[in-house]
Amino acid sequence: MAQTPFGLFAIDQLVGEEDRDIRDTVRAYVEKEIKPQIADWYEAGQIPARDLARDLGKLGLLGMHLEGYGCAGTSATAYGLACLELEAGDSGLRSLVSVQGSLAMFAIWQWGSEEHKQQWLPRMAAGEAIGCFGLTEPDFGSDPGGMRTRARRDGDDWVLTGTKMWITNGSIADVAVVWAQTDEAADGKGIRGFVVPTDTPGFSAPAIKHKLSLRASVTSELVLDNVRLPGSAVFPEVRGLRGPLSCLNEARFGIVFGSLGAARDCLETAIAYAGQREIFDKPLAAFQITQTKLADMALELGKGMLLAIQLGKLKDAHQLRPEQISLGKLNNVREAIKIARECRTILGAAGITLEFPVLRHANNLESVLTYEGTSEVHQLIIGQALTGRSAYR
Repeated sequence: MAQTPFGLFAIDQLVGEEDRDIRDTVRAYVEKEIKPQIADWYEAGQIPARDLARDLGKLGLLGMHLEGYGCAGTSATAYGLACLELEAGDSGLRSLVSVQGSLAMFAIWQWGSEEHKQQWLPRMAAGEAIGCFGLTEPDFGSDPGGMRTRARRDGDDWVLTGTKMWITNGSIADVAVVWAQTDEAADGKGIRGFVVPTDTPGFSAPAIKHKLSLRASVTSELVLDNVRLPGSAVFPEVRGLRGPLSCLNEARFGIVFGSLGAARDCLETAIAYAGQREIFDKPLAAFQITQTKLADMALELGKGMLLAIQLGKLKDAHQLRPEQISLGKLNNVREAIKIARECRTILGAAGITLEFPVLRHANNLESVLTYEGTSEVHQLIIGQALTGRSAYR
């Protein structure tokens, strides 16, 4: 009897029953509601994000690893497994959930005032309000401390001016968490976070078009043209990059698992295709070169899953360090994109069509490879942990 890739590693024995139930619920939702439509959404470059957000909210997936304010309060491992199943559908779907829960909601949950939390988190958990996270700028991605977006005091108010780029959910968001430089301290220590309702005058979020990756995802620019906010809009305590980087670590953790979902979907597709495709009077799966490809991919997929589960256990024990998240993000996304490309070779010409998911996943993973920290950034984080020396400056 043929084994599944994760079955080879007996992964289920490492996951608790409640976490498995959550995983299975998300997988069933993706199989029924997402996979039959995702190719059309990807080709059209459009996704019914608001409808999906409400569905995901009913399933309890938005901010699911947070406590209180309508959030489900699941384990970190359950959140990771949910991300895996969502990304088996499409990276854009997992991005919607990651940005909502691990960036926008986590920022408000961790750093916001009680007023911010009461106003936004219950609605965001239900999918009734959508959030985005404004950190990256056109010239400042890997070096967010150089951001040019400014927040200046004007009486009791704050006035924000600047531009953010590559912002998931931006054009459909009801609230944006925006990070900006202030004059409160030098050398990036004056960076503050702001809760910005998107109907505030001066705020706009034009959609980014002509994407070749993450087409089933809303990607936008944020333009802040003298956006005036009350003094209560600022996160009251956190200053500097500590705030946004804590949120990025939350999102990166989800990617550690999520990228494996895309890889698993590719590998399962390749195994099924190879079993049905006849060549030289026998199934493609019966050839040695096909089996060696499948074996190598299953090995890397399983190793990545073992790493993800270990990181999940550390996170649930409140022992997970940023450099360990970098290990997971670097390895799992890098291996996932290799698996997607190798699976495409097994499918041959059929692999370039949207009839099969592999090239769609590969294209999406090109974005996952560089967002929430490029591979090079994560290599330097790991290098600094090993040597005690920073190579950034």
